[in-house]
Amino acid sequence: MSEAFFWGLVGGSSLVLGALIVFIREPARKALGLIMGFGAGVLLSAVSFELVDEALTVAGGEGGTALGFFAGALVFYAGDTAIARIGKSDGEGESGLSIVLGTVLDGVPESAVLGLILLQTGEVGISMLVAVFLSNLPESIAASSSLLESGWERFRVLALWTGVALVSAVSAAAGYALLDGSSPYTLAFVLAFAGGAILTMLSTTMIPEAYEDVHRPVGLATTLGFAVALAINLLTA
Repeated sequence: MSEAFFWGLVGGSSLVLGALIVFIREPARKALGLIMGFGAGVLLSAVSFELVDEALTVAGGEGGTALGFFAGALVFYAGDTAIARIGKSDGEGESGLSIVLGTVLDGVPESAVLGLILLQTGEVGISMLVAVFLSNLPESIAASSSLLESGWERFRVLALWTGVALVSAVSAAAGYALLDGSSPYTLAFVLAFAGGAILTMLSTTMIPEAYEDVHRPVGLATTLGFAVALAINLLTA
């Protein structure tokens, strides 16, 4: 279980790294838009191959994928709606918090699966670990920039991402301890839930904001992110 916790923490550590990058040199708006576009492509690849496709595979015809997918989308939608209301009333950085919510709803199930893979195979799932680490980085950079612009202090931003990284580590340990022997339906639900949540976040937050910053070139950045993530997936499979 301690090994699962460690690898979950490694995957979540890129959230803290993203915040530190912003602290050292906050990217210009156009650069941030390209980073968000690239990150959106990475996440689209993760949704397609690491989450939904994997959910369909492990389900083995027992279902759970569709329910998990739409449950994840609805949970993010509800949380994002609440964040929007809070953001309008106190300026808490609506878009940044939306990305944080998407990161949590995506990262917790992914980390749990990371722990399960370690339990089943005795080895860390390299492709899943790379996908988690790589997708977390642009999310953190984008959200940290937004939160700082809205008035958050650096310590508060760093504490937020440290907390999320620790939650990811605990989730990996929980996946190792609790998902052993779970039904294919349950595993498919967990994977698809993450996919639905992150896809909804991309369509409402990251992609629209990225386009607003750089317009048409964001399409090329998104395509590049998807291709890079897919190549890494194929090379580490």
